[in-house]
Amino acid sequence: MLFWRKFEDKLAAVYIQQKVRGFLHLYNGQEAILAGAIHAMDLSKDKMITAYRNHVQPIGMGEDPKRVMAELFGKVTGTSQGMGGSMHIFSKKHGFYGGHGIVGGQIPLGAGIAFGDKYKGSDAVTLCCFGDGAARQGSLHETFNMAMTWKLPVIFIVENNGYAMGTSVERTANHTDIWKLGLGYEMPCGPVDAMNPIKVAEAVDEAIQRARRGDGPTFLEMKTYRYRGHSMSDAQHYRTKDEVAEYKKIDPITQVLDVIKEKKYATDDEIKAIDKEVKSLVKECEEFAESSPFPEVNQLYDMVYEQENYPFIKHK
Repeated sequence: MLFWRKFEDKLAAVYIQQKVRGFLHLYNGQEAILAGAIHAMDLSKDKMITAYRNHVQPIGMGEDPKRVMAELFGKVTGTSQGMGGSMHIFSKKHGFYGGHGIVGGQIPLGAGIAFGDKYKGSDAVTLCCFGDGAARQGSLHETFNMAMTWKLPVIFIVENNGYAMGTSVERTANHTDIWKLGLGYEMPCGPVDAMNPIKVAEAVDEAIQRARRGDGPTFLEMKTYRYRGHSMSDAQHYRTKDEVAEYKKIDPITQVLDVIKEKKYATDDEIKAIDKEVKSLVKECEEFAESSPFPEVNQLYDMVYEQENYPFIKHK
């Protein structure tokens, strides 16, 4: 979690320097969701799909962080050879299926991945993550209905960080318990303290076991908070500094660090060594991205069209 936090902090810094362009949505504060989820997953077969706040998930699932940062820099050594950018990180090798810029677009796709596994007789499970804003999309209801009807091995996870861009959850519906949307489909559902990775791991493990047994999907509302704005261009006028400071008192990284110290899992020197290692690894990622070349122009055509002599391409 510390590495993911520092990785995102570095991206914020290089974004200001215009080394990363376009939109940039950071995961700071929500790390416990990923940490708990991957602890419960079998990374040799389980899959994940999420929205555009998607830089650290592929890293957690096994992708080389240097390749992720290179993708954000738009370099050819990136996960999609610099063609995907911040919102579309992708790593099929490690079971990570994006990174989707369309709000809620990944919800039916997550069910589709799970359908594919069930059709092929695999007991793999798909985690489909989305934000509280995406929970208001109509496609969620269509997907929930199909997933329950076909008992698909998918876990729907709404990462409720309190705001859909700048719109609070209280303003988007007449109730704030998003998990209750599952009740209409008799889908197992419930809230989770997502500032605590242990609580997340327990909830996701139970849902995964249910899916592997063939008992179908689960809908979990991960109650979390983001410390940075929706994106780097967000002035955050919709919330106070005091609110952010209050949530920082239950920072998932601090919570885990307190447990480590209390249980004497690591000494102060060992913790300092971890901090130093994290800082060094982030620097390696930045140097790799900086030194990598940009893609050649012809890559635009080579990656979009499989057919080499595509008749509608005109070369000057």
